[in-house]
Amino acid sequence: MRLEFLKMHGLGNDFVVLDGVRQQLALTPEQLRYLADRHFGVGCDQVLLVEKPTRPDADFRYRIFNADGGEVEQCGNGARCFVRFVHETGLTDRREIRVETRGGIIVPRLEADGSVTVEMGVPRFQPPEIPFLHDDDVVIYNLDVADEMLEVSVVSLGNPHAVQVVDSVEAAPVAAQGPLIEGHERFPQRVNAGFMQVVDRHTIKLRVYERGTGETLACGTGACAAVVTGIRRGLLDSPVRVGTRGGDLTIVWGGAGRPVLMTGPAVTVFSGVIEL
Repeated sequence: MRLEFLKMHGLGNDFVVLDGVRQQLALTPEQLRYLADRHFGVGCDQVLLVEKPTRPDADFRYRIFNADGGEVEQCGNGARCFVRFVHETGLTDRREIRVETRGGIIVPRLEADGSVTVEMGVPRFQPPEIPFLHDDDVVIYNLDVADEMLEVSVVSLGNPHAVQVVDSVEAAPVAAQGPLIEGHERFPQRVNAGFMQVVDRHTIKLRVYERGTGETLACGTGACAAVVTGIRRGLLDSPVRVGTRGGDLTIVWGGAGRPVLMTGPAVTVFSGVIEL
């Protein structure tokens, strides 16, 4: 099978993007892992599949597969690349579209300056919605990780996040703690682990160990999760600039019951064809 693809990235969080509208694609986990492999395949953090919607209130369906071949609910940096992909490949000429994901409807918009703003939906904090094994919704939870008690805030932006505040993202034990938090027994579907450094009330630095992928240069939903939890903890005020290793995002959140808005770049690197 010959597959045409675009290689894209949002702040270094990179993707192989496939057109499943003009062709039917049913890739196996093994094929997805091959595409994502940086030595034998194309190489990416996630494979993104653009499909026809399954519901009448959406323009497209957006599916996300991590580098380990597992399908996940949401990817913010991928959502920005998604809207640029459907424009560049002629699938739509609309600047704002409604996109169906496993985590719900998102609304990405291509801005005049080439950046992309995505309405990421309303954050959810109830433990069963994340899911997280706890009876009550509180802002800070204690999480026992390798005999160390961490303070984390949990939230779903269509996918689950656990965010902790650190003094320095450069010194944060992302490689050591990240996989332990990701696979912690209190997160039945695993979790993305965020490490947030508060610079001032409108600025943070962030590193994220992503579920099924490992640490990435940027994580869009992770940036949204960090800002939302920082505002809930009284540490931040909207809007917030999020500095990642791949670049900056701007996150806006108006408070409980309001959707999160994320603005940042989306870049096409190259197009290609690969034989599976």
